[in-house]
Amino acid sequence: MKAAELLESRKNNWRELDQLCSKMEQRRYRKSTAESVSRFAALYRAACADLALADAYHLPPGTVHYLHQLVGRAHNQLYRSRLFNFHAWGEEMFRRLPQRLFCDNALRLSFCVFWGIFLISMYLASDYSPVPDFAEAVAGKETLEQMELMYEEPISSNNRGAEMFGFMAGFYVWNNAGIGLRCFAAGLVYGVGGLFALVFNAALLGTIFGHMTTVSMSDNFFHFVTAHGPFELTAVVLSAAAGMRLGFSLVDTGGLRRGDSLRKAAGEAMPTAMAAVILFILAAGIEGFISPSPLPYSVKAAVFGISCALLLFYFVLLGLPRVDDELG
Repeated sequence: MKAAELLESRKNNWRELDQLCSKMEQRRYRKSTAESVSRFAALYRAACADLALADAYHLPPGTVHYLHQLVGRAHNQLYRSRLFNFHAWGEEMFRRLPQRLFCDNALRLSFCVFWGIFLISMYLASDYSPVPDFAEAVAGKETLEQMELMYEEPISSNNRGAEMFGFMAGFYVWNNAGIGLRCFAAGLVYGVGGLFALVFNAALLGTIFGHMTTVSMSDNFFHFVTAHGPFELTAVVLSAAAGMRLGFSLVDTGGLRRGDSLRKAAGEAMPTAMAAVILFILAAGIEGFISPSPLPYSVKAAVFGISCALLLFYFVLLGLPRVDDELG
């Protein structure tokens, strides 16, 4: 059969593909069955072959031009970006993601290590400590004196305008990002670096919190740190967990090559890292606008309570495995 005769016999397929393209180009046409997509793809591949044949045998320009347009339209429909699906987005953000985070062993380890060291250090640096001079041994005398000097005056005496609050929020975003990146990067050292960074930050922060309960300016200190503390400290835990997951993948490769194991772990650590970024941004906003403001402590305590409730709801209640998931 000659090329011209072959292409003539294919016109019915071209018309079918043309009709499908017209239908898919309509905004109200959104749903496609697996069979229709498979048929569309087969017609598209056939049209591409027909176009190549028409070009090779120098068939009439009108036929070649028509096939060019048809193949272009079909290509645009086959590889177009999908519309944003709110249901799928909600399913991912409020069901699958919290469950993945809840079952992440690296995150569990990071949480236990950080808060365990933090609370122990806070106790040992307080008035009830059985270890004298623990705070100076961990944080250093100069650091403690600097902290006392920073919170010597009450927040209500600071006259800061909206521009200054905005500047501080931007600064805290930058500063918090640095903390998160350091914790994340340290975890890449076979996970051990992440544990070290976690222990260091937990011990230092816990010691400072404990020491500040023993001095006269403790009210000023807690007036500032209460509101943004939950989001910021949780973000530190998440950052270290994401880094440790990558680092541990270099030790326990699961039979894969180290590069493949690292790539696999990177995909698994991405939700944890993104959650840390979101919490750091939220913490910076609170730290820049609410924490240094002269608002009553009751308001800041309410922000603290709401933040804790949101964290528990998202990471624990939404993260708990469900019966229907286990059955499915």
